Amino acid sequence: MSECECLAVCPFFNDKMPLLGGGLVEIYKENYCKKDKDSCARYMVRKALGKEKVPPDLYPNMRDKANQVIAASQQPA
Repeated sequence: MSECECLAVCPFFNDKMPLLGGGLVEIYKENYCKKDKDSCARYMVRKALGKEKVPPDLYPNMRDKANQVIAASQQPA
């Protein structure tokens, strides 16, 4: 487990995407951005497909959606 190297540019961590209110956002940041980047849905897509393929509305806990994005990109055209 390690801090994400994308912290400086991540729209989620830097509050540049529509976020839920309250302490949930801070919990996400602590758990995914600062502790366990490999379980972050945004990091999963970025690592597999590149930063341009990360959906703008993808939250760190949306691993099922991340897996769908990755699988869809691997389908033959």
